[in-house]
Amino acid sequence: MTKTFDQFEVYQKSIVLAREIFNLMNHSSFEKEYGFKDQIKRAVVSISNNIAEGSEYNNNRQFIRFLSHSKGSCAEVRSMLILAVELGLLSREQIQVSFDLSIEISKNLSKFIDYLKSRL
Repeated sequence: MTKTFDQFEVYQKSIVLAREIFNLMNHSSFEKEYGFKDQIKRAVVSISNNIAEGSEYNNNRQFIRFLSHSKGSCAEVRSMLILAVELGLLSREQIQVSFDLSIEISKNLSKFIDYLKSRL
């Protein structure tokens, strides 16, 4: 039987990352940063949603395309975490877990893409 998207380890990690990011956005320094909060939340949600959506096509080429979008969203999350530090909204220590997890997810997505490409 084929795995469903929620059984993929990379999907499960993306849910953990989303929870981490949503928790970070509850920090008082983001009280009036509506645009920033909205953008990073949309980016982190996009990671798991693209994994889910791509898996439903039952087509490796389409799945690869959606996994690539997830990788892009991972980079966007990392960029925004860096910005949060540079703007003095969070400290390096506060973002470290999320930053490291986003790198791990991105690497997992790359391996997944390579695996799917080998099966084309």
